[in-house]
Amino acid sequence: MDGATQRYVFAFHEGDKDHRDLLGGKGANLAEMTNLGLPVPPGFTISTDACRRFLADGQEPPELHAQISGHLARLEAERGKRLGAAVDPLLVSVRSGAKFSMPGMMETILDIGLGDESVDGLAAASGSERFAWDSYRRLIQMFGSTVLGIDAARFNDALEAAEREHGATGDLDLDADALRGVVADYKAIVRDATGRDFPQDPREQLDMAVRAVFASWNTERARIYRRQERIPHDLGTAVTVMAMVYGNLGPHSGTGVAFTRDPATGAPGVYGDYLSEAQGEDVVAGIRTPVPLQELERLQPAAFTELMRIMALLEGHYRDLCDVEFTIERGKLWMLQTRVGKRTAAAAFRMAVQFLDDGLIDVKEALGRVTGEQLAQLMFPQFDPAFEAKPIATGVPASPGAAVGVAVFDSESAARSDLKSILVRRETSPDDLPGIIAAEGVLTSRGGKTSHAAVVARGMGKTCVVGADALEIDLEHRHFTTADGVIVREGDTISIDGTTGRVYSGMIDVVPSPVVEFFEGRLSDDERQRDPVVQAVSRLMIAADEHRRLGVHANADTPADAKRARRFGADGIGLCRTEHMFLGERRRRVEELILAESEAEQDKVLAELLPMQLGDFVGVLAAMDGLPVTIRLIDPPLHEFLPDLTELSVKVALAEARGEVDEGDARLLKAVRRLHEQNPMLGLRGVRLGLVVPGLVAMQVRAIAEAAAARIRAGGDPRPEIMVPLIGGAEEFELMREEIRRVLDDVANTSGLSIRAAIGTMIELPRAALTAGRIAGHAEFFSFGTNDLTQTTWGFSRDDVEGSFFPAYLEQGIFTVSPFESLDEEGVGRLVSIAVEEGRAARRDLVIGVCGEHGGDPSSVRFFDRVGLDYVSCSPFRVPVARLEAGRAAVLQKSDETDTR
Repeated sequence: MDGATQRYVFAFHEGDKDHRDLLGGKGANLAEMTNLGLPVPPGFTISTDACRRFLADGQEPPELHAQISGHLARLEAERGKRLGAAVDPLLVSVRSGAKFSMPGMMETILDIGLGDESVDGLAAASGSERFAWDSYRRLIQMFGSTVLGIDAARFNDALEAAEREHGATGDLDLDADALRGVVADYKAIVRDATGRDFPQDPREQLDMAVRAVFASWNTERARIYRRQERIPHDLGTAVTVMAMVYGNLGPHSGTGVAFTRDPATGAPGVYGDYLSEAQGEDVVAGIRTPVPLQELERLQPAAFTELMRIMALLEGHYRDLCDVEFTIERGKLWMLQTRVGKRTAAAAFRMAVQFLDDGLIDVKEALGRVTGEQLAQLMFPQFDPAFEAKPIATGVPASPGAAVGVAVFDSESAARSDLKSILVRRETSPDDLPGIIAAEGVLTSRGGKTSHAAVVARGMGKTCVVGADALEIDLEHRHFTTADGVIVREGDTISIDGTTGRVYSGMIDVVPSPVVEFFEGRLSDDERQRDPVVQAVSRLMIAADEHRRLGVHANADTPADAKRARRFGADGIGLCRTEHMFLGERRRRVEELILAESEAEQDKVLAELLPMQLGDFVGVLAAMDGLPVTIRLIDPPLHEFLPDLTELSVKVALAEARGEVDEGDARLLKAVRRLHEQNPMLGLRGVRLGLVVPGLVAMQVRAIAEAAAARIRAGGDPRPEIMVPLIGGAEEFELMREEIRRVLDDVANTSGLSIRAAIGTMIELPRAALTAGRIAGHAEFFSFGTNDLTQTTWGFSRDDVEGSFFPAYLEQGIFTVSPFESLDEEGVGRLVSIAVEEGRAARRDLVIGVCGEHGGDPSSVRFFDRVGLDYVSCSPFRVPVARLEAGRAAVLQKSDETDTR
């Protein structure tokens, strides 16, 4: 701040890598490289504060123009050139740079400052007319599409027409005269589309470009990307303004993107792409397939050696994988950007362990560099290595995994398809983001590992093969042809292998991933040692278990699920849903119980159900011997166990019309009408069903107690816990607790054994959360049912809203993610916090967990650790994910506390 004037513009040397909030990721890292003495073209960064003011007010802050002028004057003095001058002009690039990397989602404009006069000055200064006119046509094309909003296809069509006219196979084959014609065509397109000539004032170009970058923060593709990656919508983007350096200045110039390690596998080495006679956007756009970075050593050995030195320095400085963008201008290397690079899940785990072994990070930081989402990706199936199908094409393996689906040739088709799909394009653009999200995988005929398709797919964990240049993709007729003449049409099934780059016709069988085999205990020691990803996962899971405070239980209703959960490292069962035990043939008996009109009828059905429940509980307790098993008493919405009212009414009406009335059906219809509910999710279920249907709870508790007794007699160590569902107040729970205790005591006296079972409740209604102190006076444990707690707090019916208005809520930014997927910390989380605080105040030894689906969501797990829960419970397959996130939560929490101190 300078007096009352807020500062919005900063020279590169004025920041560092820790100023990402203010300068964005690109600006902060340019500042860091500048301060390290690396060859960064000079420039300045316009802060995210300016963007937020622009988005809020609809115009840039009034102070911004003068601040840009001051920094531009210093840049001109440093370079000895003026922006857009007629003689030896200064040109600048204008690039977006948000705090979190959003590759290709916002705007970049190169060669700002060129015009009808300065193009001749650039030609004279560079000694290359072709270069000058190529730069001018690039400016008009980028400025026209990004700033003026002209359909980019109009410029592409004009360029392709010029290539056909001059017999060129690509833009590199167009000479200066041909490019003059392209510029004239482009200017005509601008005039036709906007009603005005292409702006010749270089400062007007700069100001319009800056505003366009600000505005691009709220484009549809940027908002979609932020929703997908859970990036807040209110951050805004910084804008970097940098003196141009030219990769399109002849055969000794070029541009590239490089990684300090392979972002697909994590293997050390030289990885990246390089394009001669190109500007930076040519590489990421994938419009030409670049050469591997190793080729640069042959093409320009001095620049290659310098690049390797800088990359080693950056990796050591950031202590992580770095990716860099660079330009070589007539042999001179310039660094345009660096950042901690996006990587696949496999690479993330391997590199975390590599940097740990190299002593660059400690085990806590290693845990912080992998995520539960990445572990879940590693658990996806992959192609069976034993299959012998011949690939129809091979490309560059850009993001590993096995993807099978029908071929689609545009983003809209992928987003609309009800079938799993593979998005097939010549190259992808940021506008293809919805299709990339919807598809199982991406296949392109152009581009390399650093193209837009590759970078975005890697970041999302999507399988991707790029640069399959033998494929002839016909977008108009919606098919592609292989080198062997095989034609694949839209709707045909294909399989792509992002690990090998191979493309197959038809469906290839998949097998469990080695990581799942490891968790299942099915890998031999030799197999584990041969797989570096499995080794890395094993080491980091051990570290997570050593550091985590949260227990991780499983939601399991059968012995098979319980056994799998135990193999996956569960500390117990946090939710055994007994209503799932009454499906199939047993459903009829529950219907009979609910509709029974006499105590004798009820007793008969209960007597039939008891041995069935006993067998269920013996199996589950045996599978989890020595570990807690929380068994929830039956909690079905009543309609799930009753005939459909409409169907039954029609059946009886038709029978009456035929004079064939069935007394049983008529009696059943009368009972169903009596019990019919308009909103079954808020009806006779949970504790209410237990209070209204005599003997149901007693039967279930007796089965649990006798199962425990049977396990004790068999030498086992059963640890059942009984959970009362859907209570709204302490009074309901007290009545249930008395009945439960009475049955437990009865079985203990009859068997002569000590039957110990904790009695607690599920907190899934707002009133229960708000009266948790009273409930805790009687309950030994709480378990938050966050699915229903979310429904009842928001007033949403999950079964209805996710397909109706949720898409609109996500689109308009009301949600960044569904509250059923990741916990709503502000609302539902507040209720959880209140219940934890008041429950523990009333009962210090109260055990508290969560058994909703949020128990396996990584960000929710971190919240539950922060508010002091004892455990989370999730599906067996998600147990490893929750274990890892619980370990990360403990480590990150301690790190935050240290930072605060």
